[in-house]
Amino acid sequence: MEIIINKIQVTAISTAEGDTAPAVHEEVTVVELDGDVDGKTAPEIQAEVLPLVAPKSKLLLDLTKVPYMSSAGLRTLLLLHRKFTEQDGQMVLVGVAPEIQDTMSITGFINFFSISDTIESGLEALNVKVHPLPA
Repeated sequence: MEIIINKIQVTAISTAEGDTAPAVHEEVTVVELDGDVDGKTAPEIQAEVLPLVAPKSKLLLDLTKVPYMSSAGLRTLLLLHRKFTEQDGQMVLVGVAPEIQDTMSITGFINFFSISDTIESGLEALNVKVHPLPA
């Protein structure tokens, strides 16, 4: 299991029409997992990701390279969801394989999560946009 953690600078997107409030700059953490999430790797993921939970934090959990997730992995996702919710944070799952989504649907777990196909759509779900790079 490889766990890659990156932080990206973003700007909150105003939801009110005609809002002239200054742009709010934030940070979104992107955690990319590569490999199976099972009883052996779930504790490692939990140990790496739980410290990222902070008040109003935002996380994209990129599961694009996760072909298999056991019940231990699902429990870890649920724990992370609860911790982010307790801190008024947001977590979006990105690139969840159809087989994993099926399992999440059958177990009722899917109702707890916001799921996006891409990092870009995940950022939209968090209501933020990435800062453009200077020319």
